[in-house]
Amino acid sequence: MARDRAHRGRPGPNTRSRDTYLSAQYRRLKPRRGHKKAIGAARHSISVAARHMLTTGEVYRDAGGDHFTRLDPDKQARRLVAQLERLRHTATLEKAAA
Repeated sequence: MARDRAHRGRPGPNTRSRDTYLSAQYRRLKPRRGHKKAIGAARHSISVAARHMLTTGEVYRDAGGDHFTRLDPDKQARRLVAQLERLRHTATLEKAAA
C-alpha cells in the first residue's frame, strides 16, 4: 500500500516490455543498484530523451532491448562462459564464419 502512495501521480518507465532500451537498462542496473535506483535511472533516461525531443524536434528511436549486447558482444560472451563455468561446465568458443 505504501508503495502505491509513493508513486501516485508519477509516471514510471515501462520496464515490463522486454524489447526496449529502458527495459534493458533496468535489467542491467537492478542486480547492482537495486529496484529503486534502477527505476530512477530509467525515469531519468525518459526525461533526458523527452527534453532532447522537445528541443531538437527529433522523434524518439528506441535503441532496442539488445543495445548493451550489441555495444560489447565480447563482454556478453565472457559473461555467459563464466556463468557456464559456475555451473561446472566447460565451453570453448570459436568465432563464426562471416
